Amino acid sequence: MSCQELPGSPSPSGSTWGRDRQSRDASGLHDRIQLCILIRMQSTSVRIDGTTHQELKRLAASLGTTVGETVALAVRRLRQERIGEELAASLSADEAEWLDAELG
Repeated sequence: MSCQELPGSPSPSGSTWGRDRQSRDASGLHDRIQLCILIRMQSTSVRIDGTTHQELKRLAASLGTTVGETVALAVRRLRQERIGEELAASLSADEAEWLDAELG
């Protein structure tokens, strides 16, 4: 199924499949775009224990996301935390010297 054939996408005649024109909003468009991305996304398996998987499913349900999207959010959050830690760390002597250097 192509993205153009997804439910809610406009048909060639301009009508929609299963939804009236007024009910199509930015949220519906966003959902269709995400689905198109997921269709084309390559996937892989990650082994985790059963307890972690159950917690991941509960977290995904509470966020209203898929398990895969929840993992992506968690990875992004961890990456942001590491960047924050690096930014909060004291400057090395070389970094401090470079920042204090005269421009002219």
